[in-house]
Amino acid sequence: MTLPESSTAGGGPVRLDGPWTHRDVAANGARFHIAEMGDGPLVLLLHGFPQFWWTWRHQLPALAGAGFRAVAMDLRGVGGSDRTPRGYDPANLALDITGVVRSLGEPDAALVGHDLGGYLAWTAAVMRPKLVRRLVVSSMPHPRRWRSAMLSDFSQSRAGSHVWGFQRPWLPERRLVADDAALVGELIRDWSGPRPTGDEEAVEVYRRAMLVPSTAHCSIEPYRWMVRSLARPDGIQFNRRMKRPVRVPTLHLHGSLDPVMRTRSAAGSGEYVEAPYRWRLFDGLGHFPHEEDPAAFTTELVNWLKDPEPDR
Repeated sequence: MTLPESSTAGGGPVRLDGPWTHRDVAANGARFHIAEMGDGPLVLLLHGFPQFWWTWRHQLPALAGAGFRAVAMDLRGVGGSDRTPRGYDPANLALDITGVVRSLGEPDAALVGHDLGGYLAWTAAVMRPKLVRRLVVSSMPHPRRWRSAMLSDFSQSRAGSHVWGFQRPWLPERRLVADDAALVGELIRDWSGPRPTGDEEAVEVYRRAMLVPSTAHCSIEPYRWMVRSLARPDGIQFNRRMKRPVRVPTLHLHGSLDPVMRTRSAAGSGEYVEAPYRWRLFDGLGHFPHEEDPAAFTTELVNWLKDPEPDR
């Protein structure tokens, strides 16, 4: 099967055309691709697996229109960012994110992360709290909650079976790119709720982005670290480090039908937040609420970011 050229418009597989501007920034010893719109306080958008910056295509113009500088970055190893041989542990990936904030010349940012991007947003808020103004996490519990649920809750361990499958060498990468990355489309459809995550053309954009050389391997590496480090000193140290509370206002968003990260696993993350914490469950949505119902997600996001007293 050959993917249609129209699925990527005129910007290639990663730098898709739109009202945003593309450019590269240097941070933490690597180069990162960003798409940006608007002026105002910085809102940095962090994608999850198996996606890239384009997952925030609905939120970028809405945030810009609401008076924010909206920036969606490609994480290390994905999209238009550098594919380095090392550096895929969450501590280093979080330093990528805060490094981009600095490179953009901003004093701080509101971090908005989905899935793996949410895991890293939690981490950045703990590691570099002065650079994180507010925190928004979708479809991902606090890293300590994630660890506990994956190890002690059989239902969550089964729901996150792809993470265990990623531990095999090379085979996961080959499966991700086989048949023009057909598995990417299957995962997005299977993990979504009744409302589709975009149309077939949108799914094919994600498939094409996964076919960029080395993307599959780099996309999987963070999950390999998360499991293989569980009993290693670096993993134990990271887990202890994440005991430090998050001290910035936090909005936690989740789809009630998320088949990958169960609601019970995500709920309770507020115990790690010593600041205003708001939990919002989207009824009838799956793992990609920002794409399944972008209007509802974006309204919740913008209203909370503009609320001077988010603890009300």
